[in-house]
Amino acid sequence: MALPFTFLSSFCFLGGAAFGYYFVFPPAFKFLMGYSTDFLQATPTVKEYFSLALRLLIAFGTIFELPVVMVILAKIGIIDAPFLRRNRKYAFLISFVIAAILTPTPDVVNQLMMGIPLVILYEISIIGVWLFGRKRLPGFGETEDET
Repeated sequence: MALPFTFLSSFCFLGGAAFGYYFVFPPAFKFLMGYSTDFLQATPTVKEYFSLALRLLIAFGTIFELPVVMVILAKIGIIDAPFLRRNRKYAFLISFVIAAILTPTPDVVNQLMMGIPLVILYEISIIGVWLFGRKRLPGFGETEDET
């Protein structure tokens, strides 16, 4: 069981890093370069460029692990699909709070570019938990009145 999770986890991390690099990094860098005026010229160093790129790659790689983590939690028995559906509104709020914290640039566009994928990944997590989560045995956890 560890081999599929290892492969899927690596695939999700690399997919998230690629998404961050190709779709989020260009607008984030453009935002930082937008501070240039006639009197002030932005000249980022290589260290700053790589620091921004690395932070985005790690942040997006990490958030793309959400479905894998949720399925593991479901396999352990900590969460299930109905729980995730019931708490969807809180998850959406937390997604945008996390996006505001993790994005290295303080602009709304980059926060949305992290928050929206988090919401989509949460929905994918619900499907993954429903498909691959621990199945409850008939009669397990039910009281006498429910049977």
